[in-house]
Amino acid sequence: MLHQCQGIGCDDPALQRVLAGMQQWLQANLASPSTCRSTPFLLKFPHPRLRVGNRIYKRSLSLNADTTHSVLNNSGAMGQVSARSLCRASSRAWQRRLPWPGPAPAAPRGRSPAWSPGTAPAQGLSSTAPSIRLSPAARSLFDEPLAIAVQGLGPRQRVTLRTSLRDETGELFQASAHYQAGDDGELDLARCPALPGGSFSGLEPMGLLWALQPQKPFWRLVKRDVQRPFLLQLEVFEGHGERPGRLLARAQHERAFLRDGVRRVPVREGRIRATLFLPAGEDTFPGIIDIHGLGGGLFEPRASLLANHGFATLALAYYQFEDLPQEPKELHLEYFEEAVNYMLQHPQVNGPGVGLLGFSKGGEVSLAMAAFLKNIMAVASLNAPVAATCIPFSYKDKIIPTLTLYEHKAKATNSKFLDYSDVIDDPFQAPGNQSRIPLEKAEAQFLFMVGQDDHVVKSEYYATEVCKLLQARGKENFQILSYPGTGHCIDPPFFPLYHIGRHPVFHKRAVLGGELRAYSKAQVHAWSQIQEFFKKYLIAN
Repeated sequence: MLHQCQGIGCDDPALQRVLAGMQQWLQANLASPSTCRSTPFLLKFPHPRLRVGNRIYKRSLSLNADTTHSVLNNSGAMGQVSARSLCRASSRAWQRRLPWPGPAPAAPRGRSPAWSPGTAPAQGLSSTAPSIRLSPAARSLFDEPLAIAVQGLGPRQRVTLRTSLRDETGELFQASAHYQAGDDGELDLARCPALPGGSFSGLEPMGLLWALQPQKPFWRLVKRDVQRPFLLQLEVFEGHGERPGRLLARAQHERAFLRDGVRRVPVREGRIRATLFLPAGEDTFPGIIDIHGLGGGLFEPRASLLANHGFATLALAYYQFEDLPQEPKELHLEYFEEAVNYMLQHPQVNGPGVGLLGFSKGGEVSLAMAAFLKNIMAVASLNAPVAATCIPFSYKDKIIPTLTLYEHKAKATNSKFLDYSDVIDDPFQAPGNQSRIPLEKAEAQFLFMVGQDDHVVKSEYYATEVCKLLQARGKENFQILSYPGTGHCIDPPFFPLYHIGRHPVFHKRAVLGGELRAYSKAQVHAWSQIQEFFKKYLIAN
């Protein structure tokens, strides 16, 4: 190699003297290959332009003992120079990894499921570049874990991983984390903790998904068309700088809402405006009606994901959709009773009753249905009031009036956003309050899921007080799951935290509550508990 350098453009006298000294050192010290591998030797050439073979390296070039060993044992074949042997000594630590001559090293033990059969390397930037490996390889359900690993990095190389996702309006959500590869140049997020400086730190295999945050402040990730998956992009960048370094690898992955074979059936029967999601196959399935909160429209993501887990799920609209009322003066429970009857008459829905899943106002509706309607077996309520709010209920000749809201009780927080958690009148402080839903009349099983940091509804307080009343009536048909660091929104797993946003009643920017890491844990646990709850009380019956 020294002769190659001396003969191809290395005509600087000072450089020639350095090369001559290096040649003498090699003759004196490289008696065997083992000497080369174990002897620390580094010689830097501060020459602005050095030609090696057909490559011209600018800035300084570093050669270590591995370089000389590789060249001496391969008759000057520069194609075998490894990343350990030839690197540009620049601030970006450019490296090119090529295999060391000889037997391939054994595969590292204890790989995570990210390396299971069926995974495929993601798009790389060249044949020698690092690559991303995912499991599942190309497509997964939105609520499912995604195993992420990177192979082909340098030993203990520092990299930044970034995920990006655009919603249906084009708004961008991103998360990033800093990592360091292992000695073998591999990075498995199930085994390697994220280093400080990114969107999260610590051992968080799914952190790059649950930490996604909008680039547009206070924007919420909403899925309208569940038949089209979100496209997730994963990128690997060199280094841990404030700005992304050189792009090393990129992959794309679809996060879907419908498993193969799950059917989406629009329902327009009688007054019902809904979408039914049926699991694959011709069997019968436990039936659930999913009811969303204030805001109107038809909300399908949660129902579609539940159908993937074996539930016939009806996503039910109840205002501001098609010919439904835009600004209802009352919510007539007869409309919801019609939806229950539709489900029970469907040939693929198990009887004798159905389950209800409701969030916020939708949870309030579900509790009212359980109190007044028949054939309600189980109700999962997510951060819901236990009294009528905003829109009163009516059923036959019975009216449930709404609680009074006191907007002047809103408090300004340190973040300069309003906290509306104290504006709703307390239904347990006024004896004979007509707004409280009479849950003691219900025969259904209740699962109250509440966030301890809910700043919209005092959901933990309401659930605790109403369960005290049920217990005083000799009932044991309830349970409460209370999640610390969780605000008003409890979405299926891996939906981004929405902790500051538009208040559902006052339509002003407000604190909704929640902390990123705690909320991500609550999502996963709550989602599994919802499924177990309905399996227990719908399938068993």
